[in-house]
Amino acid sequence: MIYKNPVISGFHPDPSVCKVGEEYYLVTSSFEYFPGVPIYHSVNLVNWKQIGYVLTQESQLPLTRIHSYTTSQGIYAPTIRYHNARFYVITTNVTVGKTFYVWAEDPKGPWSEPVVIENLRGFDPSLFFDDDGKVYLTYAHFPGFGNDGIFQAELDIDTGRLLNEPVLIWHGTGGHSPEGPHLYKINGWYYLLIAEGGTEYGHMVTVARSRKPFGEYESCPNNPIVSNRSSDKPIQGTGHADLVQDHNGEWWSVMLGFRPVKTSKLHHLGRETNLAPVAWDEDGWPSIGLNGQVDVEYDAKSLKVVNKEKGEDREDFSNHNLSLEWNFYRNPLAESWSLTEKPDHLTLYGQAAALNDPLARSFIGRRLQHFNCEISTFMEFQPIEDGEEAGLTVFMNDQFHYEIAKKRKNRKCYLIFRRCVGSINKIEEVEFNEPSVNLRVEANDTMFTFSFLTVNGNETVIGSGETAFLSTQIAGGFTGVYVGMYATGNGRVSNSPACFDYFIYKPSNEK
Repeated sequence: MIYKNPVISGFHPDPSVCKVGEEYYLVTSSFEYFPGVPIYHSVNLVNWKQIGYVLTQESQLPLTRIHSYTTSQGIYAPTIRYHNARFYVITTNVTVGKTFYVWAEDPKGPWSEPVVIENLRGFDPSLFFDDDGKVYLTYAHFPGFGNDGIFQAELDIDTGRLLNEPVLIWHGTGGHSPEGPHLYKINGWYYLLIAEGGTEYGHMVTVARSRKPFGEYESCPNNPIVSNRSSDKPIQGTGHADLVQDHNGEWWSVMLGFRPVKTSKLHHLGRETNLAPVAWDEDGWPSIGLNGQVDVEYDAKSLKVVNKEKGEDREDFSNHNLSLEWNFYRNPLAESWSLTEKPDHLTLYGQAAALNDPLARSFIGRRLQHFNCEISTFMEFQPIEDGEEAGLTVFMNDQFHYEIAKKRKNRKCYLIFRRCVGSINKIEEVEFNEPSVNLRVEANDTMFTFSFLTVNGNETVIGSGETAFLSTQIAGGFTGVYVGMYATGNGRVSNSPACFDYFIYKPSNEK
């Protein structure tokens, strides 16, 4: 049986995996989206189903910005491990500058309140539970403070207290940004797996080993053990890996990678989760993929894989809880949304913050996971004050997004199409007075096309925008594109509800 990468498409970077019995659990970074740290379950490492989130309360994941120095804050690189009937997830919330871990007996939750590791100047933390009962915290030092590299300390898992001063255990092989460490004990060796080269085209995975947890660590002579740099592979930027041994004794690695648009070096879907086999040579060193490169297709070996195409996702908002694919951008305000105010609808009330503002706003979206897809929603919205606006957005970050929306200005209502590309903000509009409208986006690898359908069935294209302007290389940050519904009062709270009857996400055949 053949499986295809990515095994989890769209913005799912920094995957970490653990095995419990014959089942597997995986988490990925979520940055400023809430709830945080999606958690997935699988019985074969290929077919993954989301079962929840690790961080579901604002007390676990405060996302109110203190600084505005980067477009991507929030949760960086969680690691999941299982020990003594407990799941542990450790991560760093860059927004507040704290590294912490939470635990649960059931991966679906509830998860504990954070146990903060005080005064830790690092990120990408990982836990290792040794067979002698000791617990080690391994992490990357924040760049710019000297001694860039991988640090480690023994940890009291009950209190979060470090039992010794952190020790620099490896600089890596010389690639910039040594990060994403994971420690394993295999056949009497401590293996230290890290990422180097930055999470771009030069990304790679390197490994070192020692007979003792604090080293001295010997670098693998075949480093990097995986990198797609300087290749024409459809998947690029492979790195930030984690290892797992399946229940048949075979080894695998999950890692991030991105798919550039074929006609360019740009990517907008975000860094995705991929799976590749791991082989061990006669000297006990691992290699990932084929000759250290990751491909789209692999033999699943003894894994019992189910190959099925993803069909249409339709959300009718008929439950009192949002489906698991939906996220808010930063912590939501309770008064900004409702699933009960109008039955079988999502109701949004615009806040003062618009999509460009670094504050909480009325926004509910999901990851764009395919180059080719169709998105539509039916919206009822009758703004009564100038500035009130609601609609559908294709969103990369505060400064790079497109939207089709209904807006009131100068006592008239318009349907608008907006391109926000950095400091360039261009709007096209048509007068529109109907109370409801079907808003649509058609996506291919290079273009988003925006249209609306009136109650009499006439469809009108109002504008289009290049995917390139929402790519990581232009928009910056570490996330991928979201598509979602939003509302705003553009400077003040809106009193006019925007009611969304449904949301359809329909993938097309990838070309």
